[in-house]
Amino acid sequence: MKRLAGIRSAIAALALIAAGLGVFTVFSDAEAFLGVCTYYSAPNKRTVVGQQGVGCCGERISWGVVTPYRTCEQVYCLDIWCPPPTE
Repeated sequence: MKRLAGIRSAIAALALIAAGLGVFTVFSDAEAFLGVCTYYSAPNKRTVVGQQGVGCCGERISWGVVTPYRTCEQVYCLDIWCPPPTE
């Protein structure tokens, strides 16, 4: 009986680890949040050269150049009504 309890504990632990990795994978994705990253030409962050992200209604924002110099901000969409998607 002790061996069966040990196996059940091991299975439960593996299931928790797998669930944790799944959540980490989803939330570590760049598009897991609504927000915009602004890219700059130099570390002083004076000249904007591009942006990428996702807006309130799911629209993709993507223009310019991606550089290592960036600031990212989350977009909070409390009072936004999104129209139905058109195809």
